[in-house]
Amino acid sequence: MTQPFDGHALSPETTAFLARDMRLLIDGERVEGCAFHETRDPATGLVIARFHIGGKAQIDSAVAAARRAFEGPWSRMAAAERTAILQRLARIMEANATLLTELDIIDNGMPRFIAGLTTANCVEMVDYYAGAILRIEGTTTTPPRHVSAEADALTYTLREPVGVVGQIVPWNVPLSTAILKLAPALAAGCTVVIKPSEETPLSLLALADMFSEAGFPAGVVNIVNGFGADAGQTLAEHPDVDKISFTGSTATGRRIVTAALGNLKKVSLELGGKSPVIVMPDADLALAVPGVAMATFFLQGQNCMAGTRIFAHEAIHDALMEGLTQFAAGMTMGHGLNPATMQGPLISEAHCAKVMGHIEAAKAAGARLVTGGEKLARAGNFVQPTIFTDCAPDMAIMREEIFGPVMAVQKVSTTDIDELARLANDTPYGLSGSVWTRDMAFAHRLVKRVRSGQVSINCHGAVGTNIPFGGYGQSGWGREFGQEGLDAYLETKAVTARL
Repeated sequence: MTQPFDGHALSPETTAFLARDMRLLIDGERVEGCAFHETRDPATGLVIARFHIGGKAQIDSAVAAARRAFEGPWSRMAAAERTAILQRLARIMEANATLLTELDIIDNGMPRFIAGLTTANCVEMVDYYAGAILRIEGTTTTPPRHVSAEADALTYTLREPVGVVGQIVPWNVPLSTAILKLAPALAAGCTVVIKPSEETPLSLLALADMFSEAGFPAGVVNIVNGFGADAGQTLAEHPDVDKISFTGSTATGRRIVTAALGNLKKVSLELGGKSPVIVMPDADLALAVPGVAMATFFLQGQNCMAGTRIFAHEAIHDALMEGLTQFAAGMTMGHGLNPATMQGPLISEAHCAKVMGHIEAAKAAGARLVTGGEKLARAGNFVQPTIFTDCAPDMAIMREEIFGPVMAVQKVSTTDIDELARLANDTPYGLSGSVWTRDMAFAHRLVKRVRSGQVSINCHGAVGTNIPFGGYGQSGWGREFGQEGLDAYLETKAVTARL
C-alpha cells in the first residue's frame, strides 16, 4: 500500500495548511469558487488537497477588485511605503520558507534541493524589486523645436504603472514563476489577478495570507484558481485587463495572443524551448559531464530552458557518453521530501504517458538508446533519466520540446563557428543554450551567433534575479528578471510644459 509522501514527514505548518478550506482570494477576502478540484502528490498519486476553482464570474469579480485598487490607494501610494510593504512580504516569506518549500515539493514533485533554492531565490526577488521602486525614474530632454522657439520650455518623462495585470503561471516551478511576475508588477504599482496552474495551486494559496499580513490593500493581489480554457481564457480576453503575462507552452501562448486582441492589451510571453548544448573537443569533461547532465535532467527536464539537444564533437563523444551514463545511473530517484533525491516524478500520469510516447517514437526513428527509457514500476510518475545518441536533426526528439528527462545527442565533426551556429539555430525556439570549451575567444564568438535569449559558457541555465531572461523566436515576447522585468510593467509618458 502506498504511504502518503512515501512515509516522509511534513512540518506541522504544512500539515495545518493542508487541512484548510482553500478558497480564492478576491478583494482581500477568501471567497468560494464555482467548483472544486483536487491536487495530487505526483510521487505517490495520492490526493493531498481539495481546493476551490473559479470561472468567468470569479475572474470578473477579481478584475473589478483590481481596477478599484489600482484607481484607489495602490498606484498613488508613496514609493517608500510600497517599498516597505514588499520588504515586509520578503521577511514573511523568509519566515515561512519551510511551508513554501514543502508545498512545492508535494504539489509539483521537485526535489528538496531545488525547492529550497527556488524559495530562497523568491525572497531575494521580492527584496530586489522592493529596492527597485525607489529607482523608477524618468528623464529630462530637449523640448520640441516649435515650442522652445517661442518660449522657455521643459520636457520630461514619467514612468507609470501599466494598470491591471492578468498573470497565468505554469506548474513546473509554481512559486518561482508566480513571484517573478508578481514582484515587478507590484513594484511598478500595478494590481494583479493571477491564475495558478490547476496542477499546482498550493504555494500561491499560501502566499495569499502573506500578502494580507504584509499590508497590501484589498484588491491589489487577487488569486483565482481555475482551468485555462475557462478562467485563463476569460482573463486573457478581459476588456478591463491592461496587460497579460503568461508562462507556458508555445501553443497556449498563441491562444493568449489571440485572446488579447480584443482590447490590444500588452502581452508578455515566456514559452517553450529546445535549447542547444555544444560540447567542443577541448571541453573539460570533469565540468561538462555533470553540467550537461543537469542541463537536461534538472527538474526532471520539466523546464523551458532545459538543454536537450546535445551537439557532441566526435573527438569527445564516447567519453562524454560514458560520463553521462554514469552520472544518470548515480541519480537518486524518489520523493522530493527525501534530501537525497536528485530526480523526482513528472507532474502527472498524463504527462508521463506523453514523455514515454516521445521515448518510444525516438526508438522507432532509429535513435540509439544509451541509458534509461523506462517508467519505474512503482507508484507515481517516475521516468528514468534517458539518453539517446546517433540522433539526426530531422528526428522529432531533436525538434520537439519533450518537457521530460530525455537527452538527444548528435555527433558532430566540425569546429567551424558558422556551422555550429547553424546547427544550434535550426529550431523555431531560442530560449537558452550553452557552450562547453576551454577556448574563451572561440566561445564568445560562437555565443554571438547563437539565436537565444540566454546562453552560458561552461555552465547552463545561469539565471539570476538581476539577469534578464526571455526568448527569441517562438520562445516568447519580452524579458523577465532584472530591470527589464520591471520595465515590462511600466508605461512611459512624455510631458512638455511651455514656461
